[in-house]
Amino acid sequence: MGTFRTSTVIETHGEGDLVDVTSLVERTVTGSGLRQGIALVFTPHSTAAVVTLENEPGLREDLFQALERNFPKGSEYQHHLRWGDGNGHSHIRSTFLGASVALPFDGGRLERGEWQQVALLELDVRGRRREVIVQLLGE
Repeated sequence: MGTFRTSTVIETHGEGDLVDVTSLVERTVTGSGLRQGIALVFTPHSTAAVVTLENEPGLREDLFQALERNFPKGSEYQHHLRWGDGNGHSHIRSTFLGASVALPFDGGRLERGEWQQVALLELDVRGRRREVIVQLLGE
């Protein structure tokens, strides 16, 4: 059993930015020398998320509309009241979506659905420098 790790910094433009990191994960798996295992994709930030989805314009719009319906930006959040930074909804959205996904790989190739991509979602009200860590465990 072995491990392999990469870390990449991505500049985002602000709330609603979706960055497809599928090729980054695939390159990491291919370059690792590992043949079979699990790829963990993680971002160490409390106002961003890592998800799998079909990366097409209609679905991206649907996703952010669903987030607005369920966790409205204009609601009163104690975090915002305490810090005055206007991103309480960003923290809640990140908590519900999650900071990581785990995907299997086999034969040195990432296993995913035909229309399934891995994406970093920027949920904060402004652009940020986001780290994306890909950690592999396998053989």
